[in-house]
Amino acid sequence: MKITIEVDCTPEEARSFMGLPDVSAANNVYVENIAKAMQGVSNPDQLQQYAQALAPMGQVGLKMFQSFVESGMKAASGSSGRSGDGPKGAD
Repeated sequence: MKITIEVDCTPEEARSFMGLPDVSAANNVYVENIAKAMQGVSNPDQLQQYAQALAPMGQVGLKMFQSFVESGMKAASGSSGRSGDGPKGAD
């Protein structure tokens, strides 16, 4: 037997219900720092060095940041970034 329950709530409501702390202020500071770092960057190597210094999750955080930067570069160049080949790393 399979039972499915769907809960319709905001991320804030879910966080409160589960007793998790509100980290939105810390996230806003992190996003602002990344945005400031991206302004005036002339090459991707500078971004990578900055991301390594700030990445709170080490290598995983760096990979996520690289993916973010690559998608932004594709969008800026006019590419849709949708190749239709599905998600990477699906097992």
